[in-house]
Amino acid sequence: MDLFKPMDNKGTKTKKENKPKEASEHVRCLILGSGPAGYTAAIYAARANMKPVMYTGMQMGGQLTTTTEVENYPGYPDGVDGTAMMNDLEKQAKRFGTDVRFGMATAADFSEKVKKVTIDDDKVISADSVILATGATAKYLGLESEEKFKGNGVSACATCDGFFFKDKVVAVVGGGDTAAEEATYLAGLCKKVYMIVRRDELRASKAMQKRVFNTKNIEILWKHQTKELKGDGVVQSVDLYKNKGEKNEEVVSVDIDGFFLAIGHTPNSAIFRDYLDMNETGYVITRPGTTKTNVPGVFASGDLQDNVYRQAVTAAGTGCMAALDAERYLGELE
Repeated sequence: MDLFKPMDNKGTKTKKENKPKEASEHVRCLILGSGPAGYTAAIYAARANMKPVMYTGMQMGGQLTTTTEVENYPGYPDGVDGTAMMNDLEKQAKRFGTDVRFGMATAADFSEKVKKVTIDDDKVISADSVILATGATAKYLGLESEEKFKGNGVSACATCDGFFFKDKVVAVVGGGDTAAEEATYLAGLCKKVYMIVRRDELRASKAMQKRVFNTKNIEILWKHQTKELKGDGVVQSVDLYKNKGEKNEEVVSVDIDGFFLAIGHTPNSAIFRDYLDMNETGYVITRPGTTKTNVPGVFASGDLQDNVYRQAVTAAGTGCMAALDAERYLGELE
């Protein structure tokens, strides 16, 4: 489920749409998004007496609420359920005075010194500073069985969940750099890694292709596409279309324990595209070493501006940075 509306035009700025109306409430610091970046920003902002107001988005807690157990976040030696972890972060943010509200940002106007954001196509909030933590949405194939097994064998993050499949057999969908990186990472943990590639070649860079081809326990299934995932409670096999021509498709079944999507992410940045600098896929560009965007008073954190690491701990780090950057910005205003 998307936190906020994803980018839909590869970062191209277009004519302003859905410009917010007059604000009905003003805040010092508005935070959009409730994953590790958003909650960490809220904790720091609240402790700095910035009186932050957070709107969570439709998926409270972000992408981590779709995973069963998190084992690589510092401070949890026995691991922690993703939803439980986000609940802990929410409690901590509220403890320091963050006003956490359920709602989705549907429009934004960053043209003035005071920023405006529309919530749920209705209420308009004005803010002296805005911290964006709306994240990115992993791309899935759209299969019913894929949805069924999310958190039970289906994952969109090898570095997050790969450890759970140590010495097991997994499949990675995709043929680009991300898929190649995920496959080689998993190959260091798993007994066998299948790469499901719909074409007869990889789109990955030559360097990444070489790594894949030189990894003995990676097998590429060329010209295959996923038909259905099967299993009793957890993923146990995948049915694939084996393309032998436009009118001749054979279905083959492969036994696997895990199924990893590596076909990209869509940053949830569409409503900001008229104001913020973005790369070609819609990730918000920040000034190196900061969370500052090209608009003074607007700060971007987490997966919204990170298409490389995409980890809970790195997202939390940029959430901290965003709050500190916003605090300094507000101090300069005063």
